Amino acid sequence: MPKRTMIRLDGSAGRFNYRIAGLGFRDGHVLVHRAVHEPFWTFPGGRAEIGETSEETLRREMVEELGVTVEVGRLLWIVENFFHFEKRDWHELGLYYLMELPESFPFRPNEIVHQIEDGKSILEFKWVPATRGALKALDIPPYFIADEIEALPPAPRHVVWRDGDLDRDD
Repeated sequence: MPKRTMIRLDGSAGRFNYRIAGLGFRDGHVLVHRAVHEPFWTFPGGRAEIGETSEETLRREMVEELGVTVEVGRLLWIVENFFHFEKRDWHELGLYYLMELPESFPFRPNEIVHQIEDGKSILEFKWVPATRGALKALDIPPYFIADEIEALPPAPRHVVWRDGDLDRDD
């Protein structure tokens, strides 16, 4: 298999990343994941590869991480995300889609329902209530999504998000 080329650039000013993520819902819950060594959770997804559409990326990532084929729904957000992580500044372009997981994927609210080791870290997945309060309590960036989780945008929305502009104690 040829080596894949993920879309990420490192420079002296920081790192650029092109990330695709999916929001999968079931019974008033949304699926989240994290690397166990990180203090925060995110929505499942990953970096796009050269020559791959964003929808192809999301489908590939879910097969790799969850072992299931998802149906990619409509685009929710196009996010220019600026944050500091791992001692560097990041500039991330993120596309966030609705996605439908197969009924066979386990649903056990607030429990780890899937875990994988990718050779570098251990990823764990769980269902959490799709509410503003639940997402704020879990520390899920980009943080504006918590405010919109209960009323998703009817059309794709462009967001410029800078973590430094945030007061998370509200």
